[in-house]
Amino acid sequence: MNGVISRIEENPIIAAVRDPKKWKAAVCSSVQAVFLLCGDIFHMRDLVETVQSEGKLAFLHIDFLEGLGRDKKAIEYLAKEIKPDGIISTRTNHIKYAKEAGILTVQRFFIVDSISYRSSVETARSVRPDMVEIMPAVMPKVIHNIAGDLNMHVIAGGLIDTKEEIMEILAAGAFAVSTGKEALWDL
Repeated sequence: MNGVISRIEENPIIAAVRDPKKWKAAVCSSVQAVFLLCGDIFHMRDLVETVQSEGKLAFLHIDFLEGLGRDKKAIEYLAKEIKPDGIISTRTNHIKYAKEAGILTVQRFFIVDSISYRSSVETARSVRPDMVEIMPAVMPKVIHNIAGDLNMHVIAGGLIDTKEEIMEILAAGAFAVSTGKEALWDL
């Protein structure tokens, strides 16, 4: 985990790839990590291997993978056969299964009000993912508070449009920023 953390610290911008046509741009960019937010059972191995062959970290968002079950065996399969550097999920059971399988975990939370904030903090404290991703990212006060409430690395993602927003989010206490905006990948 420390090697992953230090690599992301080198460049705290993470390419979030939703469109399969953009993964090549992510691989060619200067980011250290790529969040693969698309894919299916037939292409996920190639995507992960291509990202890793370029010296980048590959994280699979398992909630978005098509054709693969969402149970413990599916996650064990990912760990043994696909070998991503980590997984992303909103689902607590996926995070637990991935931790058991030895995969680095990022749990994604959507903060929309004070109830979802409290629930996210409680869940993260209970489940202990390796990192959390807070969405949307353009809430520096919330990012600052949640980074203070949790003893783990916080990634902020969603609705980021400018370099200034990235700087503000990082200054608020986020460890890294994930963005699908290709123009921001090489800052």
